[in-house]
Amino acid sequence: MTPTAPVHRIDLAGLTVAPGQTWGAVRLVPLLRSVPITDLRLHARLYEPDELSIVHTGPRSAYVSYVPHAYVASWTTDDTPAAAYGTQLRDPAASGAPTGIRLAFRRRMARRDGRQRLRFLPLHLAMEGYLALQFGGPVIAWQEWTRHAVTRGLSPRVEASYTGTAIPGLDDALRVFEIHPDQCGMVLYVADTLAAAFVVSHPDDYRALHPTLLQDFYGELIFQYAHLYPAVPAFTARLDDTAVASVADLRAQLARARADWAAFHTVMAGGLLAAERRTVTPVYRMGRFTLSRFLPALDLGTENHIGEMITDDAGRLAYLKTFRLSAAQSRRGHLLSHLAAHGWDLDATATALGTDRRGITLRLDNAGFGYLLRPDILHACRAHARLTRSGPDRARPGRVAG
Repeated sequence: MTPTAPVHRIDLAGLTVAPGQTWGAVRLVPLLRSVPITDLRLHARLYEPDELSIVHTGPRSAYVSYVPHAYVASWTTDDTPAAAYGTQLRDPAASGAPTGIRLAFRRRMARRDGRQRLRFLPLHLAMEGYLALQFGGPVIAWQEWTRHAVTRGLSPRVEASYTGTAIPGLDDALRVFEIHPDQCGMVLYVADTLAAAFVVSHPDDYRALHPTLLQDFYGELIFQYAHLYPAVPAFTARLDDTAVASVADLRAQLARARADWAAFHTVMAGGLLAAERRTVTPVYRMGRFTLSRFLPALDLGTENHIGEMITDDAGRLAYLKTFRLSAAQSRRGHLLSHLAAHGWDLDATATALGTDRRGITLRLDNAGFGYLLRPDILHACRAHARLTRSGPDRARPGRVAG
């Protein structure tokens, strides 16, 4: 079993918040690193636009997805700088364009790509952790569950997302936003709702990976907000000119403005940075660095962000990428967590969630897990719900309207 441990918060120590930039509904807050991490470097490995990736996750299981790019992490073990290797789409000498969809078989989400290089699929590593929640299904063959539920669990498990190209304004924002010389990351807001955070170890890596943000995937809430709110206000720092009588006073005013902006950003990103309960799962050890993925507590009253990160032996953040779950995705995870906590006993789970057997059955059905329940139980609960909605008069057989 892979070891897990609770994580109280994501530590952005070593990163400085710079004033944000806005374009329509998109707000990008740069994260600067005055001292870059030189012994871990990241670069993108791009795949063909018609390539379908099949990642083998076990002896008889696979993860199927369209993967536009992967990250390759290179590291050293003697504190010497690591080089970021370049790649290209295909051999420029090759002639002819591919037709149809190619299948690319990969062994794992994170796979060694050389002696000191690791290829992993950004965000897919985190999403795999979310999709694997209670994937095995009922641990006890309760009479309410189908044979499929007991033998195959939640397979297939599917979630939907949107690529960055579907988010209005994101492509223009990434094209026109200024990249700071020391920038090693960013926090992305859409309609001032935290969409994603992205951190790398070195400014050169960020400049190379900045365009890949358009190829990442984002949640339903972000897609909807980008359409509903066409623009957000720009926050302009105001200096007190009456308190400026020297260069030192001006520096003090600028320092105060930067501190105010950093504090404001901390409040805006509180749903990610200040989460009190989070579980991290180590995935791969790379010298003094560890690649991990994390899951939130899946509380329905808070933001829920999944993600992946690379930390060094002192806990310093070298890489971070996050994905905000939609309300529906949070409810599915919340429901599965309660089922697992109560041994997949419907009555015990219903009591814990403040409902009854019919209520928990309909919740499972509405969440897309109805195929796990016996058809007769599911149909009876659906029929009762229809009668309840239609009222007692309409439920009487033979009634004629007139």
